[in-house]
Amino acid sequence: MRWTRVETGLKFMTHKSSNNSIIASDNRLSVQIALTGLSFLITNRSATELIHFSEKKFKQTRTPEELLLEIDTFLKDEFAATPQFESVSVIYSNIEYTVVPSTLFDPDKASDYLKFNSKILLDDFIAYDELKDRDLVVVYVPYVNINNYLFERFGSFRYYHMASMLLKKLDSKQKYSDEPEVFIHVADNSFDLLIQKKGELQLCNSYHFSTAEDFIYYILFAFEQLKVNPEKADVKLLGNIEEQDALHSIAYNYIRNISFYDITSERIEIPNCPSHRQLLLKSL
Repeated sequence: MRWTRVETGLKFMTHKSSNNSIIASDNRLSVQIALTGLSFLITNRSATELIHFSEKKFKQTRTPEELLLEIDTFLKDEFAATPQFESVSVIYSNIEYTVVPSTLFDPDKASDYLKFNSKILLDDFIAYDELKDRDLVVVYVPYVNINNYLFERFGSFRYYHMASMLLKKLDSKQKYSDEPEVFIHVADNSFDLLIQKKGELQLCNSYHFSTAEDFIYYILFAFEQLKVNPEKADVKLLGNIEEQDALHSIAYNYIRNISFYDITSERIEIPNCPSHRQLLLKSL
């Protein structure tokens, strides 16, 4: 989506899946970056063969500097020499973002759109993804030190915000239905709620939560504000949520039509990883 120049782990829980083709120069590297964890996916050029997948979850929130150390450690541990990839793509998964209609967006005032609902610093670099098919712009704060590191290591690469990937992946399938579509993308201590009706975006926002009760409270509050009926709305779950865990159980108690977002035609299958968990990473 954009090209950039950009600088800097710790004990973690990890899952790995690899084969021996990891050093091929036509492989694709995709990375999802959050302060609570990292995911690495390497596929072949056509994104039809899984070469490597690993996921790191941190018990405590990391800083961008610590994340950079983790990325550097991953590359040094997995490769004897600096690999060359055909393409490198990154998803930033943080809550410092907002969605703006294209008709209202002025790139010279990008920080102004963020400062009302996100804590940003004067020297933060502000980026934006243009979603022309939806006439929307996602404004966000990437981690400049990580961008610089990746540029120095691999040259040009693409990066996006997670909300941009959600909005592109979850395009409306019910443009003529009166019932809203609801998507809930769950991270480790936050979730993104996307609501659309008749093809129009009604809400795309992030919420912090500590308990399952927090989780359902924010969802039902948003439903109330937007007049979404939990008895009728079609609600899809994706991200870090599994059947019968606390989040799923409490949502199932309050929402009638709830299921996992699943695409059986996905080209890449990660062993022991339901397709709804790494859907965005595989979409790069």
